[in-house]
Amino acid sequence: MADSGAPDLVRCPVCLQELPTGRINSHLDCCLQRGDPTALQGSKRLRLSGQEEVKESGATTAFPLFSKPKTGVVDSACPSPPTRGRGAEKDDSQGLATGATTLPDKLDGKPLADKMRPCSLEDYVGQSKVLGEKTLLRTLLHAHEIPSIILWGPPGCGKTTLAHIIAKNSKKNGARFVTLSATSATTNDVREVIKQAQNELRLVKRKTILFVDEIHRFNKLQQDTFLPHVECGTVTLIGATTENPSFEVNSALLSRCRVIVLEKLSVEAMESILMRAIKSLGIRVLKQDVHSDSEDASSSHSEPAVYIEEKAISTLAHLCDGDARAGLNGLQLAVQARLATGKAPAGTKGSSSNEIFIREEHVKEGLQRSHILYDRAGEEHYNCISALHKSMRGSDENASLYWLGRMLEGGENPLYVARRLVRFASEDIGLADPLALNQAVAAYQGCHFIGMPECEVLLAQCVTYMARAPKSIEVYQAYSKVKECLKNHKGPLPSVPLHLRNAPTKLMKSLGYGKGYKYNPMYQEPVEQNYLPEELKGIKFF
Repeated sequence: MADSGAPDLVRCPVCLQELPTGRINSHLDCCLQRGDPTALQGSKRLRLSGQEEVKESGATTAFPLFSKPKTGVVDSACPSPPTRGRGAEKDDSQGLATGATTLPDKLDGKPLADKMRPCSLEDYVGQSKVLGEKTLLRTLLHAHEIPSIILWGPPGCGKTTLAHIIAKNSKKNGARFVTLSATSATTNDVREVIKQAQNELRLVKRKTILFVDEIHRFNKLQQDTFLPHVECGTVTLIGATTENPSFEVNSALLSRCRVIVLEKLSVEAMESILMRAIKSLGIRVLKQDVHSDSEDASSSHSEPAVYIEEKAISTLAHLCDGDARAGLNGLQLAVQARLATGKAPAGTKGSSSNEIFIREEHVKEGLQRSHILYDRAGEEHYNCISALHKSMRGSDENASLYWLGRMLEGGENPLYVARRLVRFASEDIGLADPLALNQAVAAYQGCHFIGMPECEVLLAQCVTYMARAPKSIEVYQAYSKVKECLKNHKGPLPSVPLHLRNAPTKLMKSLGYGKGYKYNPMYQEPVEQNYLPEELKGIKFF
């Protein structure tokens, strides 16, 4: 038994050695990494939460607290040999394979976007509003105070990269970082991680940071699993999503996390990211004269010198629409395709078999994707239809056609757009041009008959007509007043006046139905007659 003045000792759950509290984390890392069969001393046995005992035989039965996670769970706290898997960390500042000397070797293996993933905040590009100098999140990261956050942004904007940077910083502070993907993980996986986090916090006072990629793929019941543990601090949750958290994340969970909005990367940021990759690959930027940089390259005959046009970089930065993953992988495909051909374009001045040129057309071919960001089931769907509606209301025919094109070229159902045009014809044009409704209905029928892509011109014609037409919301406002009148009426609704009622039977006639009604076509002058209940006499909706 230790003296009262001695420091507090904690027993290592692996080798049973007693150590001061401040040294237990580093000692555990060494024990687990060494995997020494003699680590378990004597015949002592360990138990934890009803788990099986550690056997006395020399084979190291994994302690349940640090057992190997199931498929889909990556525990970054357990040291492991370097692998090519998703959770592997690279020490190389450039992010490329150590020892790779030739360009094909550098491009081999994982996608370029994964190899070039930044490892520090200093290399993180394009989110200055969130992670710029003296911002709240950057200050918290430097202080190793990580709150529960939801990273929301479009694909390729740096959500997963930011999580990896947080993981690296958390390891330095002794925290445990675990990665889950909502596309493959189950509720049992989540509960297992939380159970391990509770054990870590109870035994060795180690915090756990849980990163859940594509968290919107979890349903509401699965998201509820996090609630009590995020609330009490058992885990620090970092979720990444491309969907609006207001719609896809449980409101109770959302209230316990801070939402960080990451924007689509600018063209300048994309060019910076591409230039970093090009420099790492050893590719030279071709500005004007091929010979300006090719003298020292011609001395090496083992590997051809690779050049890329400055215009090709700019084109790639524009076409990838702020998606760094798409831009880097497009660059990789273009370079690999040109290396496969191994020849410069015919007729190029100064070209030789020892020089390879990557031009704008090669980059476009390497990208091979639609750069229109549009999700028929997500927030962008509602953003674009709102922009189309407001542009037509503002009589801007150019903007109206643009938003129509964004939707149709992004894969929107043309019948959905046509239905919205029918509504617009009455809501925003109304009696100012009654023919607008005919145009909209005809456009819907035409789209139904011929479909895409032929019906796109029908919708374009209808949208242009709506934008140019005079606007009136008189009917729309009047009917809104009717709804408000009915909603706010107190007591039973007034009866239909007897003179306005139909009287198809003798009984109804004897009860006074239809009595005193004046048939308007029989009168040459306007007829004075009340058509509203007595309680509403004189009310005006127009």
